[in-house]
Amino acid sequence: MTEPLLRRLHARGERLTVGALPWVAPVYRAMPQVHEVIEFPFAHGGLQLRARRALGRELQGRFDAAYVLPNSAKSALLPLLAGIPRRVGYLGEARVGLLTHRLKNPKGKPPMVAFYSALSGATGVEGDRPRLQLKAGEADATLRAFDLSQRGYYVFAPGAEYGPAKRWPPGHYGALALQLDAPVVLLGSAKEAPLCEEIAAHAPGKCLVLAGKTSLAQAFALIASARAVVSNDSGLMHVAAAFAVKQVALFGSSSPLHTPPLNEAAHVIWLKQDPAYVPSLDCAPCFERECPLGHLRCLNDIRPERVLSILQ
Repeated sequence: MTEPLLRRLHARGERLTVGALPWVAPVYRAMPQVHEVIEFPFAHGGLQLRARRALGRELQGRFDAAYVLPNSAKSALLPLLAGIPRRVGYLGEARVGLLTHRLKNPKGKPPMVAFYSALSGATGVEGDRPRLQLKAGEADATLRAFDLSQRGYYVFAPGAEYGPAKRWPPGHYGALALQLDAPVVLLGSAKEAPLCEEIAAHAPGKCLVLAGKTSLAQAFALIASARAVVSNDSGLMHVAAAFAVKQVALFGSSSPLHTPPLNEAAHVIWLKQDPAYVPSLDCAPCFERECPLGHLRCLNDIRPERVLSILQ
């Protein structure tokens, strides 16, 4: 979601260094406009002021401007400690003393690409689409490593870090896999491996479970080389969109008005906006981690046959 912002900054001559936690750093290495990626040594959660001060001293004098993308106060602390003179971001968590140039927090849940791109100061950012690019030979090396062929398989990304209210049922994924005309590669984190194994059990002989067995860069290569991708509203959904791969994106508790896959080859299924779906889903989008009503109709009622018809 942040790639169009970086592309805009690069196009006007800014030399870009991105600071990111290790698990997300490979995303920025797949953006050719990024000159350098610094992996932050911070653990998830907590202020970790000593570590931020130490890194701030190392970065002193290196940068003219910082674009602070997260809205937390602690994320704006490092540019201040590094003495970066121009610090741009949203007001976020009352960051008046931390940022030198602040945008007002938007109301509601705006489209995220436009939300980030606005930090460039440009107007007309609504049409931006994220793009990623593999390094030369990366796809071929990954396909050889897993004995796969270009466009010879489908990818399912059945996880969603936020919670089960964003996950299409494993039985539906399995039923779809059984009806496809090629093998299915199941991708995700190590935590999602049991979920992927459950899907594979519903479709004996059809699935290769690679959740937790690939690097993020390898997962990117597998997605970019797939015949098509089926996913929930997740990070890997946006990766597929950034590689312009044919995809079906399944939305339930969240909204494609907020975080759509920005890809002309993407097909979104969201029963909330489906006039043929009866009864209506007045409860969606709830943005909850678990279905507060216990039925999860927004995802359970998306039938595998419907996804299959799109893929065919």
